[in-house]
Amino acid sequence: MTIWHGQHPLILASQSRARQMLLANAGISFEAVPADIEERAVQKNSGLSAPGEIAGLLAGEKAGFVSAKNPGRYVIGADQTLALGSRLFSKPAGRAQAEDQLRLLAGQTHELHSAVAVARDGKTLFSEVSIARMTMRQLSGKEIQTYLDTAGDAVTTSVGAYQLEGLGVHLFERIEGDHFTILGLPLLPLLAFLRGQGLFRV
Repeated sequence: MTIWHGQHPLILASQSRARQMLLANAGISFEAVPADIEERAVQKNSGLSAPGEIAGLLAGEKAGFVSAKNPGRYVIGADQTLALGSRLFSKPAGRAQAEDQLRLLAGQTHELHSAVAVARDGKTLFSEVSIARMTMRQLSGKEIQTYLDTAGDAVTTSVGAYQLEGLGVHLFERIEGDHFTILGLPLLPLLAFLRGQGLFRV
């Protein structure tokens, strides 16, 4: 017996292991089909600058792109932006950029804007953006180097050069926001929408 009541599994338009883990732990049947879109080009062409709007746009574009190729299927798109004031951060390209990001974020409070969208047949049916505020503790140059040495290549897989569910938790002194938002998928509003579509048995 499974909690999923849909005729077909969901499609998650993401390769994110954290997002896949959240859906799997919630007992949701899904397939991962990454969206082949040029995210930075979409962002640039939109003219948007607000981090929440950018995350929402990209989540919707990913869901719409994959759903257009999978008729009748519910597709989840998700995106996350990190903002320190008016400055937006992207995934670091390498260790040097990860170090620069950590030096800028240390001792500061930044915001994670996590967006989720659900599309079917190319049409967006649902979207939501939630925010988490993350206060990183003061970090010495030696502490940053030790963290980078220990975390290894994982620092280039997440915006901000950290993964809170792993070693990144050591970088923080205060967090305001829910765990799902921080991991990049506003799960509770997503579940409420899917439940309203009759896709769960409970």
